[in-house]
Amino acid sequence: MQKTINGADFRKMIMLGAGLLEQNKKVVDALNVFPVPDGDTGTNMFLTLKSAVSEVNKITENDLPALSEALSKGALRGARGNSGVITSQILKGFCSVIGQSKEITTKQFAKALQEGSNIAYKAVTQPKEGTILTVIRVIAEQAVQIAKHYNDFHTFLPLVLEQGEIILNQTTEMLPVLKKAGVVDSGGKGLLVILNGFYKGLIGEELEGIDEEQFAPAKTMDEVLPDLHDLGEIKFGYCTEYVIIHLNKKTTTADIDKLREKLMGIGDSVICIGDLQLVKVHVHTNEPNLALGYALELGELHSLKIENMREENRELLARRQQPTITKEIGMVAVAPGKGIANLFKDLSVDEIIEGGQTMNPSAEDIVEAVEKVPAENVIIFPNNKNIILAAEQAKVLTPKNLVIIPTKSVPEGVSAVLAFNPDGTPEENESAMNESFQNVKSASVTYAVRSTSLDGLELTAGDIIGLDEKNILAKGNKVHETTCELVGKLMTDDLCNITIFYGQDIKAEDAEKLQAELTEKYPNCEVTVLDGGQPVYYYIISME
Repeated sequence: MQKTINGADFRKMIMLGAGLLEQNKKVVDALNVFPVPDGDTGTNMFLTLKSAVSEVNKITENDLPALSEALSKGALRGARGNSGVITSQILKGFCSVIGQSKEITTKQFAKALQEGSNIAYKAVTQPKEGTILTVIRVIAEQAVQIAKHYNDFHTFLPLVLEQGEIILNQTTEMLPVLKKAGVVDSGGKGLLVILNGFYKGLIGEELEGIDEEQFAPAKTMDEVLPDLHDLGEIKFGYCTEYVIIHLNKKTTTADIDKLREKLMGIGDSVICIGDLQLVKVHVHTNEPNLALGYALELGELHSLKIENMREENRELLARRQQPTITKEIGMVAVAPGKGIANLFKDLSVDEIIEGGQTMNPSAEDIVEAVEKVPAENVIIFPNNKNIILAAEQAKVLTPKNLVIIPTKSVPEGVSAVLAFNPDGTPEENESAMNESFQNVKSASVTYAVRSTSLDGLELTAGDIIGLDEKNILAKGNKVHETTCELVGKLMTDDLCNITIFYGQDIKAEDAEKLQAELTEKYPNCEVTVLDGGQPVYYYIISME
């Protein structure tokens, strides 16, 4: 019976959790409520966890506090999509408890799950039951009760997972949209996959087909020093390297092992390899004098090098100072296609983040774009409901004043940008932009990826479907006819502008034919078609 989890166990659990999610991300993606080809919950959760594992793999020791901090930090930076952000918050709370111990008991594990639930709920402005939040909350509550009776993990975790499956299946009845679609919550499913991976890692099970290379620590300087604004991240300041030669006659291989243990006691990133002919040493420490002293007990020093990493970090920070502030307010927008990106650039948006449905940017992607803008105040337009939470998370990672306009579509984003006043304050612009995009009707045309009954329509995989922000309003066999039907259902007497962005699968002449027909049908409206270049959606439609 295994009554505790140590650092080595935890590392394996993390790897298997990510690996199992990698293998099942398409299964989770397929649980999208709407049968449209942009289900990306599993993908977003996996990419979030992949970032976390990459950070964990930078830790050379199996130290629980260090592994926990890395897991939490990596998930925070890599979080993308609502599901990924919530997952990162669950891991943040979980790791805040795990990181306080050298070994984990079942009661501590249960407490960590409970804190993960608490932090995740706080991250969502209006939590909904029947989602991943419900699944983690109930799992945590059940784990606390189970831990009162079982102190070995081989009994405890299967019982916890069993309770997780029960609550996951109940989510179908908790949310009307899930019941209509006949699916369980995708985020909750993803969470169960991760926890099942944790268990497989604990019992030593191996997964075939895991590409461990993708979990390797990034080699770029940006990844090695992810937060140059916080020099406190460097726990041990001196990179110390040397070679021991001409070892003393009394030195044994056991002495080399003892040297390694001593070095691990005064620092991290320890490498101590060799034999009685030569020993190579590398250590990050705050006491290089001790590292040298220990070595001199074994033999002579050669190729000695000591570098002050904190000073190197300061110099790097100086070289990578933020752009010179040239204006009060800048703008960043998320765009799913080149044509849409060019439109935002024409409207004076400073930085464009490629993204949208099926390709949600991470919190760190957003930060990188924000910090390129030569302004202290930066306004961001997520243009997708699944990117807003990642933008909120980015606020924690940047020293700039990040103002989030919660646009859920490209049309809303364009309307908000048009309200920009370069002479106004950030607060004035925020108010004007929020008011502006509320007056836009957004719609889109794509295709069904599965057969289902939804919104009073019987859908077959491959059907062309037209949606507003909440419902499927039209279906057909042809893109042109379905688009015209969709526009007709959204048309009201007060609308006078129709802007249509055509996607990468639509020819310009087909878009122009659509423009001509809508112009003839609605003579009081100005109809404009633009090459959006977006994937997945044949048309994105704005009506004002």
